[in-house]
Amino acid sequence: MPTTTPDHLDEVASQLRRAVLMTSRRLRAERGGDVTLAQYSVLARLLEAGSATPSDLAALEHVAAPSMTRTVRCLEEAGFVTRASHPDDGRAVLVTLTEAGHEVIAETRRRRTAWLAQRLDDLTPDELATLAAAADVLRRISTQ
Repeated sequence: MPTTTPDHLDEVASQLRRAVLMTSRRLRAERGGDVTLAQYSVLARLLEAGSATPSDLAALEHVAAPSMTRTVRCLEEAGFVTRASHPDDGRAVLVTLTEAGHEVIAETRRRRTAWLAQRLDDLTPDELATLAAAADVLRRISTQ
């Protein structure tokens, strides 16, 4: 097995970083509904969590609480989330996805998958197999 040099690792890391960022930017552009990237990210967090307080969402999204309050207010005004009293803490509220919020997520995921599938359709079977293997490796790297 050939020895990998630090310079080679740096070059591969740089190429991979650029490719992942370019792909990620392009996929993020495929959104359903009239939501910003930050708003979509909050909707996706709520899909995972079921519901959350604005403080919890702010921490997860690494933003200040007032910013999250504005984001939640915009999402509520658009009908994508609801706010209700927290059952265990009368001072707090829980934010939950509405059916319309679920639809925005589903539409965004459908659009992103369709965009990527259209590009994959032009690849050879060997290229598809390489990407499938790379997806597994990237998933493993990202969870370390």
